[in-house]
Amino acid sequence: MSDETSDKGPGDRRAHRPDPRYTEGDLVRVVQAMNQAEAEFVQALLREEGIPSMLRRTRGFDVPDMLAAGPRDVMVPQTGHAAAREVLLQAEIVRDEPTHMTPPARRPAALPTRAVRRLLKFMGIYPPA
Repeated sequence: MSDETSDKGPGDRRAHRPDPRYTEGDLVRVVQAMNQAEAEFVQALLREEGIPSMLRRTRGFDVPDMLAAGPRDVMVPQTGHAAAREVLLQAEIVRDEPTHMTPPARRPAALPTRAVRRLLKFMGIYPPA
């Protein structure tokens, strides 16, 4: 065995230091994880690339009784967002394009209209005189 260590081996502390290029700006969400374990996995991927990150419970799910359950936002500094997206694209955690959900086509609400007309007719208000 060799006594030499590689630049980014398991014993090298520099492997997990954040890259100064990715430490500036406000925190922005890079991805939403389904639970804390998944969020910590994403955080470890980013840490390996020198991108600092932090976890935050997704709004509306801040219930302490849920412990590790519930969605988490993975937040990175604004300057690290593009690099973080690239890392997550390579790991196939996010898609290249965000999916846009289109609402299903709706036909006019005929049933409530009929029900209101019947009610008004029963009350003697419809049809107008």
